[in-house]
Amino acid sequence: MTDALVRPRPGLAVGIAGLLLASGVAGFAFTDHSDLLEPTLLVLLVVGLGANLIDASYSGRLSFSPAFTCGMIAVAFLGPASAFAVPVVSELAAWGVQRYRWRALLINLAGAATPTLLAAMLVAALSPPVGGMGFYVLLGVVTVGVFVLNVGVVAPLMALLDGTSAARVLRAFVELTPTVLISVALTVAVAAAYVELGTSALALLLVLIAAVAYMARLVVQSREQTRQYASLSWGVLSALVRTLDERDHRAARHCAAVAMFSRDVARAAGLAERDQELAHTAGLLHDIGKFVLSDRVMERGAQLSESDWRGIRRHPDIGADLLSDIGVFGPVGEIVRCHHERIDGRGYPRGLRGEQIPEIARIVAIAEVYDTLTAPDTYRTPMTSFEALNELRRVSGSQLDGHLVEVLAELLAGRGTDYRHQDEADFDRELDMERRMSEAASPS
Repeated sequence: MTDALVRPRPGLAVGIAGLLLASGVAGFAFTDHSDLLEPTLLVLLVVGLGANLIDASYSGRLSFSPAFTCGMIAVAFLGPASAFAVPVVSELAAWGVQRYRWRALLINLAGAATPTLLAAMLVAALSPPVGGMGFYVLLGVVTVGVFVLNVGVVAPLMALLDGTSAARVLRAFVELTPTVLISVALTVAVAAAYVELGTSALALLLVLIAAVAYMARLVVQSREQTRQYASLSWGVLSALVRTLDERDHRAARHCAAVAMFSRDVARAAGLAERDQELAHTAGLLHDIGKFVLSDRVMERGAQLSESDWRGIRRHPDIGADLLSDIGVFGPVGEIVRCHHERIDGRGYPRGLRGEQIPEIARIVAIAEVYDTLTAPDTYRTPMTSFEALNELRRVSGSQLDGHLVEVLAELLAGRGTDYRHQDEADFDRELDMERRMSEAASPS
């Protein structure tokens, strides 16, 4: 279910954020400022400012930042003035680098600085003994409270500013539960280290946390770049297949059918899940090299010259080289290169024989021959599944791998006509672009 868009109300969002920030400024103005001279504040400002500078980006999302921990340490040990100053300096530093919308800056300041000031006032009023259990429990509670207020301010005001659904506000609370727990744990741990070991340990620990946060950000960026590159690569390849389909209307359906049969035979043969995926991908792309063939070669029943046959025999190499240039799954290119090799060594382009041919390439070869024999868009009189299996068995040991032909036979046994004859195989369904993009972005 998608969120319903609402009319943006930037004036209202800015007005509310301005009032909240003004209340924070007023609290800062009338509170004791003596804690601003503490050396610990300098450590917190440097680390918080540095953390926000290296993470100077605004995406509308709320996530853990070392700057937040710095603010909470100011809440615990310094006072309201310092607790207000740390997030203000950090947010302004990030904005100075990124220069995102000033309205969003105002909302960020209202959501970060004012709740932190209120938390510091509460801690100062209760004044629990530093280092005691009650102190750490209170610190954990106010950390959760500041996070909830931060989300409760920023999320709805950004929804008003951009005209997005307020339902995102509710989801934000649920999605940030792990972040809240991490923030509480880190804040309490840093506070305990400061109590036991002093300012030097505080500085070292905060720098380490900032370094870890930065490395995590790099990992996220790398995954997103990988996803974008994979999206571009697959977009190019699928466009080539669709262009090929415009010249030969059977191409996309045939590739989808070969992909499905290849994956299922690989599974039935006991191959690992990764190899099943390779078989499926190679099946989708096995004919990509035909993109460079002439229109005459692509016409059914056309008289072909020797030069035409040379082009046909080169298309596996062309397809493999194309995949290598685009950078999609290195092993797939070798499978595509070998899918017209024969067990007896009379295939092309390299004349490999027997076990020299990759097993997945032998599977794709069987899937391709079977679909070519049974599909109505390839032969004028398509064979039945039974007739096609007989033909596959006839060339077993010479053209095709006999063991894998029997694996296909067992797979087809008892299956319905819709499966055995993939007349309606769908390229988009087999491509499943969204799944491939998610896998590209996930850690291996």
